[in-house]
Amino acid sequence: MARSNSKTILVTGGAGYIGAHTCKALSNAGFEPVSYDNLSQGNIDAVRWGPFEHGDILDRGRLENVIDRYRPAAVIHFAALAYVSESVAAPGKYWNTNVNGSLNLVEVMRSRNINQFVFSSSCAVYGESPFQPICEDVPRRPVNPYGRSKLVVEKLLEDCHAALNLNSVSLRYFNAAGADLDGEIGEDHQPETHLIPLALNSVINHDQSITVFGTDYPTADGTCIRDFVHVSDLADAHVKALDYLHGKPGVHRFNLGTGHGFSVQQVIETVGQVTGIQPSIRQGPRRPGDPPVLVADPVRANQELNWKPRYCKIREMVESAWNWVNRV
Repeated sequence: MARSNSKTILVTGGAGYIGAHTCKALSNAGFEPVSYDNLSQGNIDAVRWGPFEHGDILDRGRLENVIDRYRPAAVIHFAALAYVSESVAAPGKYWNTNVNGSLNLVEVMRSRNINQFVFSSSCAVYGESPFQPICEDVPRRPVNPYGRSKLVVEKLLEDCHAALNLNSVSLRYFNAAGADLDGEIGEDHQPETHLIPLALNSVINHDQSITVFGTDYPTADGTCIRDFVHVSDLADAHVKALDYLHGKPGVHRFNLGTGHGFSVQQVIETVGQVTGIQPSIRQGPRRPGDPPVLVADPVRANQELNWKPRYCKIREMVESAWNWVNRV
């Protein structure tokens, strides 16, 4: 088999929100990202850095064809289903795509002697942790099929390192937010479930309100507190993870968050301050499985990956998202 291209990186889900931002970061760092995406959730307009290949991670033949064509040195794996409520209603769908798809990808990688893997994991692997802030070593007890599917893939990577010498970094995101500071790409999910774009949509479409799920939590204002991390900072972490694997093979896991929490109410108020229009809100009941506080302990990523978020203020995240929405 031909030697791999040390600067080519296969990015599954590269047309998605975090995937596209990571492709830009890879390109800026001198890599050639190859976006592999079935476009079920991604947007072809977001693929601006490197070639695009249409395909599904469950399609082994297509994966083999693309990998043989580009000979990537490593894989960054974003492609997954990621709606918690949907995972509860249709768990088989999530196990098939997230688990079987990841297994399929890993097996193709090993058949092509590719042993560098960066995995898009989630803080959902922790479930309703009593520990705050959450470090990587607390018990992992996911409470929904989405979180369980991410945890199973992490365990798969442990087994594949022991048996096949597959080296990996699993990055456990907290709440991704914001948009590219240059205004080139941003958040565009269908359906949209994230707080900031929903609040901005309420500002733009005055007849649409945003539901606040639970106002009676044991927090200062009664709403949930979450650790929001800018998407460009997340993208930067993936580039650093690739560099990290070159010098330190093994199986590694890192939290990606700022270490600071903002309540749902604070975020909505910030949207009002940035846009000059207060979003219309309505109160809803708590959602099952929503802990009052979810904040990362990012010390390990700070120290080992040399990763520190640059955009830690919630206003910066909201402003970048608002600028992208108003880019035209």
